[in-house]
Amino acid sequence: MRTHVNDAVDRAKVRPVEPSEVARAVSVQVTAFSADPCMRAMWPEPRDYLRNFPDLVYGFGGGAFAHGAAHVTDSFAGGTLWLPPGVAPDGPALERLVEGTIPEPRRSEVLSVLEQMDAAHPKEPHWHLAFIGVDPAHQGKGIGGALLGQTLARVDEQRMHAYLESSNPANVPLYRRHGFEVIREIRVGKFPPVIPMVRLPR
Repeated sequence: MRTHVNDAVDRAKVRPVEPSEVARAVSVQVTAFSADPCMRAMWPEPRDYLRNFPDLVYGFGGGAFAHGAAHVTDSFAGGTLWLPPGVAPDGPALERLVEGTIPEPRRSEVLSVLEQMDAAHPKEPHWHLAFIGVDPAHQGKGIGGALLGQTLARVDEQRMHAYLESSNPANVPLYRRHGFEVIREIRVGKFPPVIPMVRLPR
């Protein structure tokens, strides 16, 4: 008979996303961010969130799939999308998404936040954690830490910077435990805070 401990260990096994699994990997992020303060501030209506958030995942972190930098756990309980050095979010696609789906005054707030996020990146070549998400049904079991550790080991081998933007202050302690430090806090109007964080080379 399997134990809960063994089940948790299996869920935390991390591997690259196969080309045929891209849509499934995106669905992990859709589920994980369903109560995220920033994402739901953009699309408070559930129907709008479910319709538009996948496009945000592709626009902001889709480059991870083409560069072998997207990972999931074996059971798709969680996943990450990292952008390697030199790979950036699709700015024009994100702008079209925001302008086409978010009404004013929130639209201008979101565009300003995106602009400030872009300016907060380290000047040095770096790995950008675009998305990390764990299914709420499996949170609190070490899956987020396992996901982070998988690519950070590669980042450390390359002695490079790592960077992320936390869209939920509750996640900052996890990132701190893995060596990230807060750069600043982005606040625009009534939009929830976004917290850029950087991890120096090890």
